[in-house]
Amino acid sequence: MTGTDHANGRHNGRHGRPALTVYLACPRGFCAGVDRAIQIVELALEKYGAPVYVRHAIVHNRYVVDTLKAKGAIFVEELDEIPDTDAPIVFSAHGVPKAVPEAARHRRMFVLDATCPLVSKVHIEAERLHDQGAEILLIGHAGHPEVVGTTGQLPEGAVHLIETIDDAKAFTPRDPGKLAVITQTTLSVDDTREIMEALKARFPAIAVPRKDDICYATTNRQDAVKRIAPNCDRMIVVGSPNSSNSLRLVEVAERAGCRAAMLVERASEIDWSLFEDIRHLGVTAGASAPQVLVDDIIDAFAERFDVTVETVTTAEENVAFKLPRPLRDMPAA
Repeated sequence: MTGTDHANGRHNGRHGRPALTVYLACPRGFCAGVDRAIQIVELALEKYGAPVYVRHAIVHNRYVVDTLKAKGAIFVEELDEIPDTDAPIVFSAHGVPKAVPEAARHRRMFVLDATCPLVSKVHIEAERLHDQGAEILLIGHAGHPEVVGTTGQLPEGAVHLIETIDDAKAFTPRDPGKLAVITQTTLSVDDTREIMEALKARFPAIAVPRKDDICYATTNRQDAVKRIAPNCDRMIVVGSPNSSNSLRLVEVAERAGCRAAMLVERASEIDWSLFEDIRHLGVTAGASAPQVLVDDIIDAFAERFDVTVETVTTAEENVAFKLPRPLRDMPAA
């Protein structure tokens, strides 16, 4: 059965199976930044041939990475793992510290930068604020590649990471009148708002982003989950454990009234003992999870239940980002 069939709810289970209504969140799955990043690797393979080297997982989804590996992409964590080569080097959608492109230039590498333009916008904002003399707070998760990349735009010690409200309450600035805050793009909208309010209460002069740094896709997917969660006995978020935006969707679902939400990478991982006696299931997907994995999970439920799929749409997305110049003459992958 196709994704269109699922989205339209045309899926008839056989008699004798328990009825199950699946609320399918929309928007879900790939955002424009993820779609662009995957296209960059696919088009580079098509134009230049294998191998194409990719620094860090292009997006945080194992299925996507394995699919690109099968086509000839080679994934590394650091540039020093790459031999001297004329092959393209792709930077992942999460962005990289400034030292990485500098090292690539030093080695005369051919780089295709797949950093999401919304992440690049945060990088530019961080530099602008730093140049104006502000001490910068970054709301985000330690160790996440996007946080590493954003922090790495500025000299060491110029950015202070704030992960929790407790961090916001404990932080001591050099000068409360010269503070600015930026955020990771894939955070919980509600958590970030609470941390931001705590910072503004302590430091009324703090400079905040003109527009929320949390990207449109993260916000839209969380809003869709909030809409369906109160009606669901269980919620499945299709995504990988290292995907920040997918993990946030699990948290949002439970806070919004779903009794239990869980992250599932693919249908083969489902623990069916957790889905006995359910009548209403919510399904969504993180911004780096492809639709094929959603389809597989709905098919797996249709083998056990008489499934009716209802798509719940809370926003329409039509965002698209330009490809790097060397790939713009290529037909879309």
